[in-house]
Amino acid sequence: MADRPPRTRVAAVHAASVFLDKEASTAKACDLIIEAAREGARVIAFPETFIPGYPYWVWTHTPPAGAPLFREYFLNSVEVPGPAVDALGAASREAGAYVVMGVSEREAGTLYNTLLYFDDQGALIGRHRKLQPTQAERMVWGRGDSRDLIVLATPHGRLGGLICFEHTMDLARYALTTMGEQIHVAAWPAISAIPHDPVSRFFDSISEAAAKHHALAGQTFVVNVQPCVDEDTVDRLGFGDRPDMLRTGGGWSAVVGPHGQVIAGPTRDEETILHADIDLADIITMKQPCDSAGHYARPDVFFFGLRPPATKDCSPAAIPCSMHEDTQEQPIDL
Repeated sequence: MADRPPRTRVAAVHAASVFLDKEASTAKACDLIIEAAREGARVIAFPETFIPGYPYWVWTHTPPAGAPLFREYFLNSVEVPGPAVDALGAASREAGAYVVMGVSEREAGTLYNTLLYFDDQGALIGRHRKLQPTQAERMVWGRGDSRDLIVLATPHGRLGGLICFEHTMDLARYALTTMGEQIHVAAWPAISAIPHDPVSRFFDSISEAAAKHHALAGQTFVVNVQPCVDEDTVDRLGFGDRPDMLRTGGGWSAVVGPHGQVIAGPTRDEETILHADIDLADIITMKQPCDSAGHYARPDVFFFGLRPPATKDCSPAAIPCSMHEDTQEQPIDL
C-alpha cells in the first residue's frame, strides 16, 4: 500500500483583539480556539500580536504621543511562561488542536513580536520572534535571532510561520523550506484599516502576493491570517471621528494551496473563522517541477546557512562578516 500524506482542516481566525487588554484578549482567543475546533479545525492560526493587539499608533501618532500607549502595551504583553500561556495551552488541549498564536511577548525590559506554537495536548512547543521589526515597529519590539526560525513536526504536517514583512526576507522563507515546511502560518496586522498610511491601499495585495509566492516557491500550504479593527480600538486611539486615520474592519485572510491558488477565502472586514480542508498529497504535484530544497536547489551553485545566535558581545568586531574566512555559518545540507 502506498504512503498516505495527512489530510486535515486548518483555520484562520480573522478577528479583532480586545485592544490593550491581555486578559480579555486571551479569554477571547480561548473561546475562538474552541469555536474553530468545533468545526473540525486541527491547526488554528491567529493574527500577528492578537494578544494584546497590534500597536497601530506607531503609524498614526508621534513618538511622544505614543509613549503612554507603549507603557500600557508593555504592561499587557505576554510573559513566557505565564498565566496567558497557561490559558492558551488549556484551550488547545480542550480543543485537541495545534494553535499558532500571535502575541507581544515581554522578556525583562524588551518586547518581541512573537508566534507561540501549542500542541494538541496544550504544551508550548515552539516560539518564533520576528527577526526584524518593520520601520516604525522598531519603537516597540526587539529582534529575534536564528533560534527563531523553526519548523515543527506535527501529525498534520510540518508547521512553521513568519510575521508580516518577514515574507520579503527570501532567506528566512527559504530556511523554512529547507526544514521541510508543509503548513505555513503567515501572520499580519490589518494595515488596510489605516487609510493614513500610504501603504494601506495596497497592503492586502502585498500580503496576497507574498502568501501565493511562498506557497508556490516553498511548495507549502499557507494560512494567511490578519485581524480586523473594532470600534473600541478606533476609540482608544482617539480616531472615533477620523476614519481617514483609522477605520473599523480591514484585514485579508485566506488559505493558499501549494500551487499558489486561493483555496478558501479571502475574507475581509468582518470577524469570522475561515476553514479549509487540505491534503498534503497536493504538495507532491508541485515537488515534481520545483522541489526548492531538493532537485531544484542547485547546491553546486549556491550556499545557504544560518548563523549561530550572537554572543553577549554584540560589537561589530564580534560579528563575523559573511565574506571573512572565519565566518561561523551553520550550513544546511540541500
